[in-house]
Amino acid sequence: METAVPCYYHLDVEVTPDRVGQVRRILAAHLRYWDLENLVEPVCSGAEMLLRGIDEHASDKNTSIELWWNHQHLITAVGGNDRALRPDQDLRGCLRHLAATSDGWGCCATGTGAKVIWFSQRARAGERVPLVPTAPEPITQEGLRLPRALLPVARLAAPAATGVLEGAR
Repeated sequence: METAVPCYYHLDVEVTPDRVGQVRRILAAHLRYWDLENLVEPVCSGAEMLLRGIDEHASDKNTSIELWWNHQHLITAVGGNDRALRPDQDLRGCLRHLAATSDGWGCCATGTGAKVIWFSQRARAGERVPLVPTAPEPITQEGLRLPRALLPVARLAAPAATGVLEGAR
């Protein structure tokens, strides 16, 4: 029996409006690398909403994002360092979105007073299907003409003018 090795990814970022899109693309790339194409949209939209909420409400913009994949569940955690941020009030819309789109979510405080919001998605690892080249299909229903090598020579070129050839010699 094969045992699945869990996957882990950690990203520290200072949240700005420009960086939110970059972080979304980075997370999407890691999810595709782990064959989790079907989780790209719900995970990235949840993380993006949390990052936009942190950008809007937090005074400390330094944030950590972590992904854990154990081949059954993907857990995404976004942790901010702002002690004054109140997720139940400041991020209420984000939490509603997470509750509606994830299998589970939660919020906890760290020993330093920072908040971590996490949410989970259930999925199976994607099956790798080898790409098989397909034969090209003709664009039209008409058959192709014969190649130039098989056409009679007289049809390829017009008879040369004798004066032109003699002048070249």
